[in-house]
Amino acid sequence: MLSEWDTSMKRHSVEEIATKLRQAEQLIAGGQSQTQACKELGVSVMTYHRWRKLHPARGDRDLAPAETAVLVGEPVSQSELADRKRMDELRLENERLRRIVTDLLLEKVKVEEQIALSFRGKSLRRN
Repeated sequence: MLSEWDTSMKRHSVEEIATKLRQAEQLIAGGQSQTQACKELGVSVMTYHRWRKLHPARGDRDLAPAETAVLVGEPVSQSELADRKRMDELRLENERLRRIVTDLLLEKVKVEEQIALSFRGKSLRRN
């Protein structure tokens, strides 16, 4: 079963990717959904989106020789690599800040509960 999976997977050349992206754009412009267009082209929707990200719309121009050297899944430029690193840093900072906010909210709830209990205790003593 695993060998069937391995043989069904295919690596596409940059030219094939560009052609399939153009075909997908035409199919989608013709009214098909992304899912239908991808099924007709024989690729998954995730692959289609990955290709679109790595090979943004280029109009009708052909691929330049420098672009054909780009491997699928590899960063396109140093600036993209720096952007990815910055995004990872921001994600980590966001996670830390979320944890801090959650901790502070829990502390606030505890304090509010203690205040509510102390007021109830005082009002019960008066009666």
